[in-house]
Amino acid sequence: MAPSTDEQEEFLLSCRYGDLDDVKQFVDQFGVAAAGAVHDDNGNTALHMLCGNGHADILDYLLPILPPALLSAKNSAESTPLHWAALNSHMDVVKRLVEFPGGPGIDLIDIKNAAGRSPLAEAELAGWDEGAQWLVQMMKLDVEGGVKEGEADEPTDAEDADASQLAAEGIEIEIEDADGQMAKMRIGGQQP
Repeated sequence: MAPSTDEQEEFLLSCRYGDLDDVKQFVDQFGVAAAGAVHDDNGNTALHMLCGNGHADILDYLLPILPPALLSAKNSAESTPLHWAALNSHMDVVKRLVEFPGGPGIDLIDIKNAAGRSPLAEAELAGWDEGAQWLVQMMKLDVEGGVKEGEADEPTDAEDADASQLAAEGIEIEIEDADGQMAKMRIGGQQP
């Protein structure tokens, strides 16, 4: 039996407002496939709703049972659940989405919405420095002079000294901000 329109709307509201018992009841009654297929008129899925509102407990319940493709599902504004979590400064949710085994992983950070903004840009636009810094740290950056995968088995004394200096001073990188301007960010070390 398929859920009615009203039952689907109630499921999305349960995700939005953090009612884990109602979410479980929907999944028990209609199945995982129905839960994964529900979306509103703007294309928002259950993950959009719960990620935008920071409901990590519901995310922990649904992530292992929903198709991993829902992690990168776009709504009508082409925003993913990670865009919503970053825009609303929900660190626990952001980490769970990016680090979920079997999901898209760090590739989620590069997805741009219709406004041309990535989840990182949404975090910056919201003024959420902690989240923006975490997302930058998760990205695969090629730091000049850094060791790439498959290079150098044992660090030399000079490399150890360089690593110690980097740990103390950090790395300053430039990234494109939400407005298309270049912004500087320091990873690690003492903040200026």
